Amino acid sequence: MTTYANNAKDILVLAATGKTGRRLVRRLREAGESVRAASRSAQVRFDWSDPATWEPAVAGAAAVYLVAPDDPAPVGDFVKLAAGAGAERFVALSGGGIEAVGPGFGEGMAEGERAVRDSGAQWTVLRPNNFFQNFSEDLWHRPLREGRLALPIGEVPEPFVDAEDIAEVAAAVLTGPDHHHGRVYGLSGPRALTFRAAVETIARAAGRPMRFEELTPEDYAAELRAEGHPEAAVTALGALFAMHRGGHSAEPADGVQQVLGREPRSLEAYAAQAAAAGAWA
Repeated sequence: MTTYANNAKDILVLAATGKTGRRLVRRLREAGESVRAASRSAQVRFDWSDPATWEPAVAGAAAVYLVAPDDPAPVGDFVKLAAGAGAERFVALSGGGIEAVGPGFGEGMAEGERAVRDSGAQWTVLRPNNFFQNFSEDLWHRPLREGRLALPIGEVPEPFVDAEDIAEVAAAVLTGPDHHHGRVYGLSGPRALTFRAAVETIARAAGRPMRFEELTPEDYAAELRAEGHPEAAVTALGALFAMHRGGHSAEPADGVQQVLGREPRSLEAYAAQAAAAGAWA
């Protein structure tokens, strides 16, 4: 079990019900760590829009897994509060290609990076690519079950990454030696695939027809609006795919290998497991 210089020992995990957060909480608890799993619906209540929830959440926490909100405004104040309350280590979840993302997406993550760098505490930034689990848990899950994923991306590849690998890296950095301080780790899968190839891989694993369809950015925005997505989401997803089309997240990264000493899991392995569990049944 990890020990810290001060008397606090808890690890505060924000967005503890999210894709990486819930996997991280499980790993830390299995390792015997004392975890504060925080979200708007968790036992440790945390709400970015309600600063009254911040201080109770950080009390007794020596390390923080920071998952910033879309709105960058509260991030700096929270990090200052956490550091002042005794947090000695921050691991900030960011995103691959974050430097190239335009207004409307990624501003909270970028502010999270800045805030932990300026905190005076130990800090590490994780920049993962798109998660495998976006295909099976939300975002692109329903379109794939319906047999059609339509996006404005073309043949630009993406080295998708397993959320389990991200959680394992985060656990290692939160509880490991100090040499992770000041590091920015890009996290990706072992190779880059086009979205078309990813859909074909998943279709084979699921044993059912699925197709990828290329859209213009304008048609993609129109489809999102027709499905009832709020305008903020339309803008955010448009900015995300503009970054992808520019190739800013197309190259595989070696952060999983650097931290864990092994290769990241492949899309094929993930798809086989997810299909066996009925993800696209």
